[in-house]
Amino acid sequence: MNSGSRVYVAGHTGLLGSALLQRLQADGYARVITRTHAELDLTDGAAVRAVFEAERPEYVVLAAARVGGISANDTYRAEFIHTNLAIQTAVIDAAYRAGVVRLLFFGSNCAYPKDGAQPMSEEHLLAGPLETTSEAYAVAKIAGMAMCDAYNRQYGTRFVSLIPPTLFGPGDHFDSRSSHVLSALIDRFDRAREGGQPSVEIWGTGAQRRELMYVDDMADACVFVLELDDDMLRSVAEQTRWVLNAGLGQDMTILDLASQVAGVVGYEGEITTDPSRPDGAARKLLNSSRIRRLGWSPRITMRDGLERTYRWYRAQIAGVAEF
Repeated sequence: MNSGSRVYVAGHTGLLGSALLQRLQADGYARVITRTHAELDLTDGAAVRAVFEAERPEYVVLAAARVGGISANDTYRAEFIHTNLAIQTAVIDAAYRAGVVRLLFFGSNCAYPKDGAQPMSEEHLLAGPLETTSEAYAVAKIAGMAMCDAYNRQYGTRFVSLIPPTLFGPGDHFDSRSSHVLSALIDRFDRAREGGQPSVEIWGTGAQRRELMYVDDMADACVFVLELDDDMLRSVAEQTRWVLNAGLGQDMTILDLASQVAGVVGYEGEITTDPSRPDGAARKLLNSSRIRRLGWSPRITMRDGLERTYRWYRAQIAGVAEF
């Protein structure tokens, strides 16, 4: 891939898609293709094929998905599995039919077994039962990864599935009812600080461990894989059915994460836990040694990412476009 390549970013207004779009533009990619949801319903297979036939993208990043935190995954199971299966099926098949050189699909760390070995390696997929609260979403993601592998094996395509840890950063959703854990914590602690609340309660015991990564690092991983020499990529990806973990390599307890968020936000009250609420999986740490061997590694520290994200969050509240 080079600056003259036609690159379609599906989901360019979301957390990862917007970060990748900014990265491609900064790198001088002048032929990036986008469509808003109003312009293209990605669950409509015929409409997706028509756009691919008209635009003829050479590279595709499928960053569009129905996503959310533990509460949303548990509450909207039907929407999570139906929408994601429909998007994946439409885009992956259209990419094959249009002769796309390389496609990136994003799996999820919740696709790994709930009680599997830690850190989680690519070969651990399908090795055990899933965590129940995110099962519907995880099954959809497993299907997408399997579809990429199946097309590669049957048609000789080069469709790669990247599994990131939980991502955060500018452009995320901060609604506590539907967002991922870090964004929900930022919103909760900021409101508590503003309202002078003496304590903030977090779901579960706080002992569960999570790996989180700033979204610009994931955008960097995307560009790295898209630009990677085909022989180098194939030598590693074929070992894992074209699935690669791309994580930070470190995790922390949710209670530690809450403390870090409180520090960045400036909240000085008490942090309490509610063990009656679900913890989710005890730990979700990715083994990202394979993509490291190819030459990629993250660069942004947790503290720096948190501070950037909080500045963006406050800028949105203030109605400031830039921060």
